[in-house]
Amino acid sequence: MEPRAAGTPRDPVAIVAYRLPRASYDGSMARHHGSGDLSSAAQEYLLTLRVMTGDGSRVTASQVGRRLGVTTQAASEMFKRLAADGLVAHEGSRELHLTKAGRTAADGIFRRHALLEWLLIEMVGLGWAESDEEAARLQGAISPRVEARLDELLGHPETCPHGNPIDAETARRRPAGTPLSEIEAGERATIYRITEAAEEDAGLLSYLEARALTPGSAITVLARSGSLDSLTLDGPRGRATLGLRPASLILVLTGDADPGLFHRVPARA
Repeated sequence: MEPRAAGTPRDPVAIVAYRLPRASYDGSMARHHGSGDLSSAAQEYLLTLRVMTGDGSRVTASQVGRRLGVTTQAASEMFKRLAADGLVAHEGSRELHLTKAGRTAADGIFRRHALLEWLLIEMVGLGWAESDEEAARLQGAISPRVEARLDELLGHPETCPHGNPIDAETARRRPAGTPLSEIEAGERATIYRITEAAEEDAGLLSYLEARALTPGSAITVLARSGSLDSLTLDGPRGRATLGLRPASLILVLTGDADPGLFHRVPARA
């Protein structure tokens, strides 16, 4: 699940607005604020940088701006503010990375988003794409007390519904997984993670959900063709075909996976 701010078109002026309200701004906030003190726009920037640098890629403000649909100038202004608050740092003249405080803040935002997605999917009945959009609307509004209660209600999930670790500590102790695109014909595997990069494509999310290709689902690769740029598999609802690029954004575990890796929301009495 990669969280996105709800609502289009984007307003570059609104994107630059950093804190709500401005009168509450304190230049020393990075030492003690939580991610809930950040505006929805600032949260989106932190989460986007978290996703784009997650595989070790070098990222610039212009790249983040293109991802978010804003100008380089607007993105640069936001990152200046985030850097001044100790959440983002520059490597060299242009490359960006999250500081320790920035990573903690981004993980906190992601955690709230993931909890809301679990709630909206499992208890409200929304689909994957819908729940992502609605969680983006709500993630900045819940208090720490509500967040803790949701965590308890949902059984303390370690991942979002798409299988992505809820924080850096969890990611370090879970298996890495293998891209589905690398699995050869005839091999069996278990869907493990629909990566944050895959979540950028609402159509892909809807297709995977419709075919029940969700974390914990067993599959068998039937055919894989580099020349045709396609992979065909047999899953819970029969055959499904994916391009190799989308398949590379889905991580699997070969063979049968430990069921304990896949969260299940406790049944309510």
